[in-house]
Amino acid sequence: MRVFVAGATGVIGRALLPQLTAAGHEPIAMTRSPEKAGALREHGIEACVCDAYDAERLARVVAEARADQIVHLLTDLPEEINMRRFEQETASTGRLRREGTRNLIAAARAAGVERIVGESIAFAYASEGDRVKDESAPLAVTTLPSVAEPLAELERQLLEVGGIVLRYGQLYGPGSSFTKDGSWARNLRRRRLPIVGEGAGVFSFVHVEDAASATVAALEQRGPAIYNVVDDEPAEIREWISAYTRAVGAPAPWRVPAWVGRLAAGQVAVDMMNELRGASNARIKRELGWRPKYASWRQGFEQALG
Repeated sequence: MRVFVAGATGVIGRALLPQLTAAGHEPIAMTRSPEKAGALREHGIEACVCDAYDAERLARVVAEARADQIVHLLTDLPEEINMRRFEQETASTGRLRREGTRNLIAAARAAGVERIVGESIAFAYASEGDRVKDESAPLAVTTLPSVAEPLAELERQLLEVGGIVLRYGQLYGPGSSFTKDGSWARNLRRRRLPIVGEGAGVFSFVHVEDAASATVAALEQRGPAIYNVVDDEPAEIREWISAYTRAVGAPAPWRVPAWVGRLAAGQVAVDMMNELRGASNARIKRELGWRPKYASWRQGFEQALG
């Protein structure tokens, strides 16, 4: 099938395009950058240049693509987020999740494309109750509104048109912030990333190649549906950080009390370190038969950080 990928040059998109081709699909890659579109064409990928906020042009390029399905991977995040400016740093992606989603769905409808898969995240669950959440758990719309409210709106729009929502876990591997030279590794080497408080926040990771393979699997599924796309081993930061520091050659992080972390990095950083909830992949494994190549971050950190 012909698959229109909006946000094709992001972390997941770069891993997805070759997997689509290998599975016998024809990807059409959308990017805002003429240079990136040119590079894609040099590698044999059909590409178009469009800004998701340009609704008229977006409708044209989706129609011209003659797509059977759309994959929505639109984000606009900086390489490294300043946690003290968290709301400002995530505002652009929040707008894309609201307005870009609306424009993309309108373009799909106008072109007669009935199926759409869209990117959400699996680490915005409300910090209450169980430490590991399934897809029925509420998002943190009251405690983390700058992230969770746009996510809730994106998901609502997609589900209303029978779409598939993929809540990806913390991405690691090539192009992500979790690589041997990514922002987490750089900050750990500089001793700028201490464990704050108990370090009991639960992270659910997924390798970028596994995120892409789950996306390919979702193309065969009818919506509406939501799936967590994470590996098999949610883990507290105080547990996985030692494996990551070994993999990137960084010293063990300092430990500081929560009040110090709050002064240095703000409340969001403290909450992430201590209150973050993990996610269960039981549903996607059961309903789509998906299995991550890297079943645990333990294996992935050793073999495939990039």
